[in-house]
Amino acid sequence: MAEDVILQVLKQGLYLALLVSLPVVLTSLAVGLFVSLIQATTQLQDHTLSFVPKLVAVLGALALFGGWMGGQLLRFTQSVFMGIAMWR
Repeated sequence: MAEDVILQVLKQGLYLALLVSLPVVLTSLAVGLFVSLIQATTQLQDHTLSFVPKLVAVLGALALFGGWMGGQLLRFTQSVFMGIAMWR
């Protein structure tokens, strides 16, 4: 019984980690692809040209989605703690 509950919590935690990281990863992917296309077209191969826009875009995504991400993590943590209290 306890193994089933632990596996269920781990499954939910991994799904939540995927869900919470998705906006930032997709933003970084989109900006990286766009910058790579610009670099390939203009034949500029400077590494900082791809780093700085990605950094700004990721910070913007964190500012935009940070509240939602924190809320999801808080809800999951509360449900895990409530489950631990019920196990005792």
